[in-house]
Amino acid sequence: MHPFRFRLTRTAATAAFLAALLAACSKDAPPPEDVRPVRALQLSAGASQANAEFSGDVRPRYESRLGFRVGGKISARKVDVGASVQRGTLLMQLDPQDLRLGQAQAQANLRAAQTNADLARAELKRYQDLRSQNFVSQAVLDQKVAASRSSQASVEAARAQLREQANQTGYASLESDTDGVVTGIDAEVGQVVQAGTPVVRVARTDEKEVVIGVPEDQVDALRQVGEVRVRLWADPDRSIPGRIREVSPVADPATRTYTVKVSIPAGEEVRLGMTAAVQLVHQASAAAGSQLRAPLSSLVQNKGASAVWVIENGAVRLQPVQVGGVSGNEVLLTGGIKAGQTIVTAGVNLLKSGQKVKILTADVARRGDAEAAASGAAQ
Repeated sequence: MHPFRFRLTRTAATAAFLAALLAACSKDAPPPEDVRPVRALQLSAGASQANAEFSGDVRPRYESRLGFRVGGKISARKVDVGASVQRGTLLMQLDPQDLRLGQAQAQANLRAAQTNADLARAELKRYQDLRSQNFVSQAVLDQKVAASRSSQASVEAARAQLREQANQTGYASLESDTDGVVTGIDAEVGQVVQAGTPVVRVARTDEKEVVIGVPEDQVDALRQVGEVRVRLWADPDRSIPGRIREVSPVADPATRTYTVKVSIPAGEEVRLGMTAAVQLVHQASAAAGSQLRAPLSSLVQNKGASAVWVIENGAVRLQPVQVGGVSGNEVLLTGGIKAGQTIVTAGVNLLKSGQKVKILTADVARRGDAEAAASGAAQ
């Protein structure tokens, strides 16, 4: 090989080696910072209305589980489930044979007691005549007086036993004690039941209520409810006024919700068992506290608590908030955030604390008169 060409090749190899060495020693350029586009909303205070809606079913306020006051074998059933009954309507009957025999025995005991009492009175009269002639002592007369009184007491006891046995015989017929509808049959003909065993369920139809389950974080807000509306699934266009009658002090062990009973007017045409939605309306003003409305999409669950992403200086941070209620697709924020702050309303599940964001909307909407109008339209 020519000496000049060899030196040229060696110089090129050296230059390539040095370039590779310099490239290995240099650091990579930092990647561009991730800026995520989001939608945002600037909160403003104003008149607020929190609506919370819960589903439930229509139930009777009063439902009786009726049973016989004596034991025996059921011989007849006179009603079916769904039958309307009046006070005094015959529902079921027991076989009265044994009860009638007991009543006959009580009548015989009464006649025997009356015979003994008549004999004791006649004997007392004779001894009173003998005593007036001094043929018997006063002690013997006192014994006859006591015997007469004892026989009369036996008559009263036998008479009371006969009345009791007559009542027992009457208890063989089970009658409704109120106007209502039969909601359940718990025993059939031929079954032997004990005294007090429920066999028929009768519900009064004059007073009805809707039973709902309220989560534990919204129970305290029930005291501030200004209006209760009930809508039936079968007739959603009709709104029925309601009234909270009872709030359970203990949560249900299965659902962990508190049972709330809402009374509805007696004149409403509502059938038992219908599905209903109860809307709890709570009016509040901004002057009473920092109560702000935000879209449901802005909420984030963080360690079991509600929070929102707040935008500050182009970055986001997670801010815990207190939720006071729900109205349509909006939520009422009662604490943890102030009016004027900007929150993320879309893309909340893809953010992390301190991340840079870019607001997609050109102008961040404010809540003013538009909020009040939207609240009125939601009603």
